[in-house]
Amino acid sequence: MTREEKSQVIESLTAQLSENTIIYLADISGLDAGATTKLRRACFKAGVSLNVVKNTLLSKAMESSDKDFGELSEVLKGNTSLMVSETGNAPAKVIKEFRKKSEKPLLKGAFIEEAIYVGDEKLDKLVEIKSKEEVIGDIISALQSPAKNVISALKSGGTTIAGIVKTLSEKEG
Repeated sequence: MTREEKSQVIESLTAQLSENTIIYLADISGLDAGATTKLRRACFKAGVSLNVVKNTLLSKAMESSDKDFGELSEVLKGNTSLMVSETGNAPAKVIKEFRKKSEKPLLKGAFIEEAIYVGDEKLDKLVEIKSKEEVIGDIISALQSPAKNVISALKSGGTTIAGIVKTLSEKEG
């Protein structure tokens, strides 16, 4: 690879890192061609982009980026694949599901909305992260719940109040 080609790859990686807030680094070494193809398909279905990258080029792209990747540069050893998604837990779910049949991929680290996770032991924690849509759904449900309770109480209370008024009016008459 020429110096100019390396420069173009670094620019491309820097742009990719700058444009995305959910970035996972994984080790897929040891997967044969068939398993790699299955992993790529699983990623595609989950809306995850998967690219094998050179550690030195990714490291330079991280340095050029406007984001602080902290300890993530330390995991750039051996085979590294870059997984990018719009959903915080999608790459983690793909990795976890794929590992039901294989030892790999291993999670090296992740950058999610400025939070940094390093190490494969963080995989379960990352799977549990809720997407923006799930959080918004939870908030809407929480907001609707009190309103439903008030409406329900008014409806049931309305018949009770009407019954009391009717009973009192009958006693007076």
